[in-house]
Amino acid sequence: MRAALQILRVDPFDAADHDRWWHAYAAAKHADMGEDALVWTLEESRAEMQQHSATTERRTYVALRDGAVVGAGSLALGLKDNLHAAALGVTVPAEHRQRGVGSALLAYIEAEARDAGRRTFRAETAWPAAAPADGSGQPGIDFARRHGYALALGDLQNRLTLPVPDRMIAELLHEAPHEAEPTTVPESASPAAGYDIRSWVGPVPEEFVAEWAALDAVLDTEAPTGDLDIEAGVADVADHRADEALQQAQGRTSFGTVAVAPDGRVAAYTQLVVSGDDGNAYQWGTLVRHEDRGHGLGLRVKLVNLRMLQQHSPHVPRIYTYNAESNAHMLAVNTRLGFVATGRLGELQKRIG
Repeated sequence: MRAALQILRVDPFDAADHDRWWHAYAAAKHADMGEDALVWTLEESRAEMQQHSATTERRTYVALRDGAVVGAGSLALGLKDNLHAAALGVTVPAEHRQRGVGSALLAYIEAEARDAGRRTFRAETAWPAAAPADGSGQPGIDFARRHGYALALGDLQNRLTLPVPDRMIAELLHEAPHEAEPTTVPESASPAAGYDIRSWVGPVPEEFVAEWAALDAVLDTEAPTGDLDIEAGVADVADHRADEALQQAQGRTSFGTVAVAPDGRVAAYTQLVVSGDDGNAYQWGTLVRHEDRGHGLGLRVKLVNLRMLQQHSPHVPRIYTYNAESNAHMLAVNTRLGFVATGRLGELQKRIG
């Protein structure tokens, strides 16, 4: 007779509790995606879970059978925006699947989300790039659909092997509308066509941080959203600085570039973040404000930021990024740079009222 399943909330300050949660989470991710699995490292996850955040309440859970961890779960609740929604995660290592573990974990975490007053549940699942775009036949998608989740937005996971030859970066910069291009890092460029490009390593300079935070807050709603029930975030400099402090605690290094418009405001921004644990770079936000679109600023700031990364950290082996499959323009740019598709990500959603 199979032993009963027990689900417990993890104490992030208990090293053993957190570690066994993480190992189950990582094993499940690698079972689905192999070497292309993008997994937050043990210490990055620990730092995030231990952060006293003003913007997000985070919880993790383990499913136990006979005292052994057979599944891992997570719940994230926004505290300042998207108060109707919850982000749920369920990960079960391959050897424990098809035994009711995932269903029990999901039901438990959904109940926690409902108790917190949330009515829209969001989740993610990944599968290989060669599989169908709708995830048909993939375990994560099939599991989600059986439990009432729909695919709200499909993304491509792409990888760029570094270094990109500087001549290629220069060629693409030359093709873009000729705003300013910095020749040294992190000095500002001489203005051309009215825009000034500024780059730096580390925290956002004080002169730009308020507008950076404002652009970053609307990134999720300015990018393709598909059928996602999502609201723009709340822009707050103190919250942004808290996120930077978390990055430092995680051993991550941020590379930022902005385009400054003639009116002195930030017209576009982009960010690459390098993990201190796995050594890879990850493309975070890129956005151009509405009134400055059509000038090639998004491409330009990404190229300048890439060049800075390679100059400052030449041993970073690769960059990973996600783009909505509907974002044809950005995917075309990534293809020209040499990005190759390594997986797909399904952003899932379930409404309960």
